[in-house]
Amino acid sequence: MTRKFVVILSLFFGLSFTSCDVLNQVAGDVLGSGDLTGAQIGQGLKQALEFGITEGANKLSARDGYYKSAYKILLPEDVRKVTERLSKVPGFNQVEDVLLEKINRGAEDAAKKAAPIFKSAITGMSFQDATNILMGADNAATTYLDGATRPKLYNEFNPVIVNSLNKFGAIEYWEKAVTKYNSIPFVKPMNPRLDDYVTTEALDGLFKMVEKKEKKIRVDVNERTTDLLQKVFAKQDNK
Repeated sequence: MTRKFVVILSLFFGLSFTSCDVLNQVAGDVLGSGDLTGAQIGQGLKQALEFGITEGANKLSARDGYYKSAYKILLPEDVRKVTERLSKVPGFNQVEDVLLEKINRGAEDAAKKAAPIFKSAITGMSFQDATNILMGADNAATTYLDGATRPKLYNEFNPVIVNSLNKFGAIEYWEKAVTKYNSIPFVKPMNPRLDDYVTTEALDGLFKMVEKKEKKIRVDVNERTTDLLQKVFAKQDNK
């Protein structure tokens, strides 16, 4: 059995990294202990992504993980125009500060449930995807994950964001603020989807955290905390 034949078998059957123990063993016998199989490369990249996801979710879900960090969710420009106008209205003097804290607290709360959603989304990576990612840019794995999973993640994450925003009263607060704003003569009525904006911003922050961890693993051998990570990313070092 040749190296080429093993690779063809791998691609033909399209086995996932979580269900290819037999093929991995056969490939290991053929390629020798010094070579990496497609399954090993895939598992190494999965580990890197999962470490990034876990680290990102843990940091962002802590109090002030969003609110007092580089990933703080800011208000969009059109909303700031509303809050600026409302700051002159009695009872809404601190509307921007209050709303900023509420939406960031909502994102922090939702981030607690992000890790399992992300982890379930990385199992479909093919062997060829894994090899291309390993030898690609220092954010190639994160870019792949973003492109392959964001729509599904949004659909799963958005209800969590809505619940979290409701938990902290952000949506109700914003509705009251918009109602008050729309009562001001001659203003253009506003009705933004606050949950859509916060969901997108929260996911952007999570992906940035994953990307940060991926880059560390790629450039710093001390970040490769398992034998598999060391072996897989050593191949990248020699590209």
